[in-house]
Amino acid sequence: MMLPLLFAAIASNPVAEPVPADERPIMLYHPGFEEIVVTGGGELAPSEGDLVVASSLYLGVPSGAGLRVENDVRDRGGVAQFRRSDSRSAHPTSQGVTLRGLGGTASSRAVVTLDGVPQADPFGGWVAWTSFDTVNLRGYRVIPGASVDEQGALAGHIALSSDIGEGVTSSVSYGSFDSIDMAGSLGAELTGGEVALDARYMRSDGFTPVLAGQRGNVDRPAAYRQGGGGLRARLDAGSDGKVEVSVRGFFDRRDRGTDFSASRIDGVDASIRYILDPTPNNGWQAIALAYIQLRDFQSGFASVSADRNSVAPALNQRVPATGLGARLELRPPLRGNNPLRIGLDWRRTEGETREDFFFTGLVPGRNRLAGGSANIVGGFAEWTSGDKLSWTIGARVDHWRLGAGQLIERNADGSLRTNEHFAVRSGWETGARAGVRWRSGDFDLRAAAYSGWRLPTLNELYRPFRVGADATAANANLDPERLRGGELSFRYHNFPRLTLFVSRLDNAIANVTLGQGPGTFPGVGFVAAGASYAQRQNLDALVSKGIEISQTMTIAKGLDIDLRYTFVDAHVRASGVAAALDGRRPAQVARHNGYAGLRYRNGDATLTTRLRYIGAQNEDDLGRQRLGDAFTVDTGLSVDLGKKLSAFVQADNIFDALVPAAISASGIVERAQPRSIWVGVGLAL
Repeated sequence: MMLPLLFAAIASNPVAEPVPADERPIMLYHPGFEEIVVTGGGELAPSEGDLVVASSLYLGVPSGAGLRVENDVRDRGGVAQFRRSDSRSAHPTSQGVTLRGLGGTASSRAVVTLDGVPQADPFGGWVAWTSFDTVNLRGYRVIPGASVDEQGALAGHIALSSDIGEGVTSSVSYGSFDSIDMAGSLGAELTGGEVALDARYMRSDGFTPVLAGQRGNVDRPAAYRQGGGGLRARLDAGSDGKVEVSVRGFFDRRDRGTDFSASRIDGVDASIRYILDPTPNNGWQAIALAYIQLRDFQSGFASVSADRNSVAPALNQRVPATGLGARLELRPPLRGNNPLRIGLDWRRTEGETREDFFFTGLVPGRNRLAGGSANIVGGFAEWTSGDKLSWTIGARVDHWRLGAGQLIERNADGSLRTNEHFAVRSGWETGARAGVRWRSGDFDLRAAAYSGWRLPTLNELYRPFRVGADATAANANLDPERLRGGELSFRYHNFPRLTLFVSRLDNAIANVTLGQGPGTFPGVGFVAAGASYAQRQNLDALVSKGIEISQTMTIAKGLDIDLRYTFVDAHVRASGVAAALDGRRPAQVARHNGYAGLRYRNGDATLTTRLRYIGAQNEDDLGRQRLGDAFTVDTGLSVDLGKKLSAFVQADNIFDALVPAAISASGIVERAQPRSIWVGVGLAL
């Protein structure tokens, strides 16, 4: 709660002429038209966030210093992942992303795109954040709230943009836990275009996730190996057009700190995009985009004894999945500019989980096959206008179709235990967004109202799962989630920007606890004594309201500060079998979230510090398992050694604060990244 006081102190006693984020060059968000750069005065969408450019993405420290894109993104106000741990130790399926308290599920309620291509896993909706660490990023934007130009963007849109730069950049660093991080990029001009090749490799022996006082003989450090690369080319296509081709591949190998808990992801993405006349006020503008997304996810799950001195396999899972999509967007010339956007988009996802479980020793007694497909085709239109008083209004309509799904379980001898086939379902959904921005002197006012929807993932519809002894059944009859929300944002002179927001998510999908073991329950079978039985269900609603405060400014020569604070009051509206959840806070949603980033530049040296605070939150829907709050401090120093060479040192969680990431029903606590220190060098030619 000290951050709001710090905001006020800085605003009332500025040391130097402030440089608010609103007045720095920002990017007018438009998938595909990333080259359009305007000042704050030209922003047309009132609720869009500022572009975080690549030079500030890591606050002056090269990307090979063990830093992660996901950690930088969640420093933006209101962004949260299902777990507090990052992709060094988190289970990949827990890395969904959301904003403004619309949590409670590991599937993303915010859309993440890279160069306009959706990045959520086609089967489960979680995000493979390590794939972005292998790309030379130019920057990203965080746009809260539902939008009309992205399917499923309920809580917001995180739009990342890759870069094609000239020359060679590279870095190598060594860190705690015998960690190595290497990154490199090569860019060059071609006749009529440019091309870039990026690569990164990361490995570590890792840290032990379970707290020291709770460990047993089975606990060990959680090692990882991650990396990949990409090729991107941009070529001229006539006098007014460009063609962009991108191919990326990545791998991710993680261990969760016990035998039988390793996971792996292999992914390949490819896209081709045609851009016609990306400059404003010069005839037609257009984008045509097509892409494919291939994922192969495998994971083991372990059953650990109460004393943590023995472990056995509980489940082996493999999930092949494919995402396909296309997009066409036009901006016709009207009144000498391009205020109207008209677009069509299509996305298909398909995948299945293939699982071995019910082990006797190392031999599985049963296997499961569950999955299906989903198609969404839609169209949208958006109109923007104005200068001092600017406004935007847009709408979209979608038709969705869930293909025939299945859940089949067999015994090891091939005999059938479960044979469920789910009928094709389809429907129509709509979304809308309207906003206004008014500027007069030192006063800046923005307001927006919006609605949107999200289709359940194939994972939510068809796959039952267990965490330890707790079991959760799937639900093939889940309805789409639907959101209505709005926000009011204002700023005066040098004072921080204040944003008030409220959202209501109807049919919110959650894991609803329905019973306790011992007993046999539908969809999961036997549940042991002391364990819980849950099912994915649509709640009546999830209501979230809160306040965001942000300030970015120069407070002295060479000293910049970035402050953000979010307060979220979120609660569940539930009835019927889920009535016990009514009025409770959703799982994995903290009330308070604060961030302070400072950067001091003096000659060839740059010193950075990041302070993060996250409040307490509940692990489960009933609030029986509580994760405490956490305060961490990171710091880094980068020094230019001349001749394009730099050296750096980076310390994360320097005071080794406990950041609880998960807690089991028996009270076993898993922590996020402890203190780690990195040293390295960077080269730019």
